[in-house]
Amino acid sequence: MSKTSDIMALLDAGIRAESLRQKSIANNIANIETPGYRRVEVNFEKLLKKALDSNGAVDLSELKPLIFQPKKTPVKSNGNDVSLEGEVGEMVKNALRHKAYIRLLNRKYSQFDLAINIR
Repeated sequence: MSKTSDIMALLDAGIRAESLRQKSIANNIANIETPGYRRVEVNFEKLLKKALDSNGAVDLSELKPLIFQPKKTPVKSNGNDVSLEGEVGEMVKNALRHKAYIRLLNRKYSQFDLAINIR
């Protein structure tokens, strides 16, 4: 696989993970008053690091983010552990990561456009 394909696959995997993370955050916020609801998070960065650190070839298109319940946040009296402030903070971080991936992808497409339109 070429370096360009690797970069594009990496950006695609990142965008998919951030999209899933945004849905998870929205679901957490939607269930902020649901008794017994435990918040969920998306594990992607650790999986990506492990895949990139491995010696074998990595197929980034096969790298799937995982949803899990961290169960490390304080639980309220109704059994719910969602904090609006925490979720909003996660949403802001997620939006910044998503914006970075999109900007990098746009830059890559601009490079393609320049290469194609050279006279």
